[in-house]
Amino acid sequence: MSEHPYERLTPDTVIRAIESLGYEPDARIFGLNSYENRVYQVGMQDGSSIVVKFYRPGRWTLSQIREEHHFSEELSALEIPVIPPLKHAQQSIFEFEDFQLAVFPLFIGRPLELDDLNNLLVMGRFIGRIHSVGIKSIFTERLEISIDRFAISSREFLLENNFIPTELIPAYDTLSKDLIDRIDSWFSDHGAVNKLRIHGDCHAGNVLWKDNTPNFVDFDDTMNGPAIQDLWMMLSGSRDQKQAQLLELVEGYNEFFSFRVSELSLIESLRTLRIMNYSAWLARRWSDPAFPRNFPWFNTDRYWSEHILQLREQLSVLDEPPLEILL
Repeated sequence: MSEHPYERLTPDTVIRAIESLGYEPDARIFGLNSYENRVYQVGMQDGSSIVVKFYRPGRWTLSQIREEHHFSEELSALEIPVIPPLKHAQQSIFEFEDFQLAVFPLFIGRPLELDDLNNLLVMGRFIGRIHSVGIKSIFTERLEISIDRFAISSREFLLENNFIPTELIPAYDTLSKDLIDRIDSWFSDHGAVNKLRIHGDCHAGNVLWKDNTPNFVDFDDTMNGPAIQDLWMMLSGSRDQKQAQLLELVEGYNEFFSFRVSELSLIESLRTLRIMNYSAWLARRWSDPAFPRNFPWFNTDRYWSEHILQLREQLSVLDEPPLEILL
């Protein structure tokens, strides 16, 4: 098996990369919770710290990363609480020994507590502010949400690369095809989707809460997509609980951007796309030594049995009426 590119990313390489940008690091290097990329908190000789992100080789082009950075900078310039990369010589993306990297200020906040409805009201306001900027133009290099990208290609990759146990392949094959057909039907019934620049991966783990304000981090998956993609991941629990959460989100959101009620019909389709894409993401990254080490439960018979059960539950949920805005 050939060496994975990240195996060359030693502590010495991290230090030399940072020094090449004019920083003076000390020996403090802490790996942060990131698997798609490699992210480190690095101490400086003056006692401060920075965060350096090494992008997964081959995943994004420089132009795609620049669009990511420009969007976060555009939001930050309007005092929307995001954490944009630091610039050196007017650049925010750098190359060192075949790695693409960016440097961010260290920001410390606490995790977002989604069981507090007041927090959801605040989240709605700030996501609305992000979307009020995102609608002003469209990405030309970044990707967009699509059934083909998240579901069809995921299904094909898993079936073609022998990840699913032989005895479970017929069930997955049939079920995944039925889900794709059902999702396609929901999107067709909705009609044209209004796409804008969105965060794309707006879950609680990508929000740092400080002074009653959500600070949005990790725009690595920023893309063109429907506004509801940045909202539905805040909803959980029973249908009644989701309805209450939705009401708070939308109330805050409408203060800065108009919520599209029609997109409520897309929530469970988007959730299903995420579930299918997640399994394929783990499979595609399985050659990265960090993945078997940190996801030991993946690619076991139990995992695939539970995944198929989860997909069956989603097929049932897709038959239910969508959430409503209760006034």
